[in-house]
Amino acid sequence: MRSKHLGQGILHTFLILLGIVWIYPFVWMLSSSLKTNVEIFNSGIKLLPETPQWDNYVRAWTEANFSGYFLNTVIVTISTVVIVVVMCALTGYALGRVNFPGRNLFIAAITATMFLPKGYTIIPIYQVIKAIGLLNTLPGIIVAESSGAHVLFILLFMTYFMKVPHELEEAAEVDGMGFLRTFWHVMLPLSKPMIATTAIMQFIWTWNSFFYPLVFTLNNPDLRTLAVGMFSFFGEHSVDWSGVTAGASISLIPIILVFVFFQRYFIEGISGSVKG
Repeated sequence: MRSKHLGQGILHTFLILLGIVWIYPFVWMLSSSLKTNVEIFNSGIKLLPETPQWDNYVRAWTEANFSGYFLNTVIVTISTVVIVVVMCALTGYALGRVNFPGRNLFIAAITATMFLPKGYTIIPIYQVIKAIGLLNTLPGIIVAESSGAHVLFILLFMTYFMKVPHELEEAAEVDGMGFLRTFWHVMLPLSKPMIATTAIMQFIWTWNSFFYPLVFTLNNPDLRTLAVGMFSFFGEHSVDWSGVTAGASISLIPIILVFVFFQRYFIEGISGSVKG
């Protein structure tokens, strides 16, 4: 028994130390956001600033236009999340409940797209967005971010809908509901864990997205998102590192809050998709 407790104590100590090492870069970033550029390089591993420089956040928010970038990021992220959730839920419902010819081949085909690098698809996406006249606009960024198969989310919804009893659909048909009404009024409300999981993961990915916003805002810097807006601190001959860390802190806080408040639904969604 003593050896068991000793082993658990060693394991817990190791995990605590590992957690400290894991979280240290984030804590260092928050600390550096309150330091001057000189202090960042001279303080070594010291975390507490000599005098907190709250002006770094003010400078990032106003002079570096992070207020505008923040609004752009919110618009792009929320719009993309809504589009992806609806699109993936519909696709997952069709694949999970309808046994049509070539279904397995279609699933294999979209699964194969998971291994296709994003950089390979940027040219056709760019051409499509240019053809519909959405270059250098927020809707263009939203279309680019929400494009693609989003295979992981489709498979999550498909797996979840496959486990739903068929009696629910039969009851909906008796009430005169068609395919879409059954999906919207019966199936979608039952898939709240999957919706939460998809929304959280897509929120994090879109909020941190750099490649598409960079490409589609080259000619209109006012449409930059937070990730691309970091370039504001990089000059030709110098870098405002205190501004960079302050901007990064502003960018990460919403992600942390979203995950903290919705982590229960995220865990339920993942566990619910795996149990079946």
